Amino acid sequence: MENSTAAPTSSQSANASEGINQSEKQFALIVYILQAVSILIGITSIVGVIMNHVKSGSLTDPVIKSHNSWQIRTFWWMLLWSVLCMIATTVTFGIGAILFLVPLVWYIYRVVKGLMRLNAGQAI
Repeated sequence: MENSTAAPTSSQSANASEGINQSEKQFALIVYILQAVSILIGITSIVGVIMNHVKSGSLTDPVIKSHNSWQIRTFWWMLLWSVLCMIATTVTFGIGAILFLVPLVWYIYRVVKGLMRLNAGQAI
């Protein structure tokens, strides 16, 4: 009797990534790149989230849809935590600036995890 919960082999992973709509996968990759670049140039994440919202209604691939919503949530949560850190920094006369490291590390984690899952052809 076979175990149906066994980890997928590399050939199964390759087949899964072949089934993904490649133009939509490329779109998700571009947004992840924009998010990564935004660590140095913040405006690119705004461009990425606008692209996500514009494209969200026309995406057909369920894997890419999951990445799209992941990217949108990543942007909006990062914006919220950044505003809260700015308020904390203002209230504590600059001492709260160290708090910016927490959402930054979280943001990097989300972008890297998303890129790895997208590359593997997996939903997130």
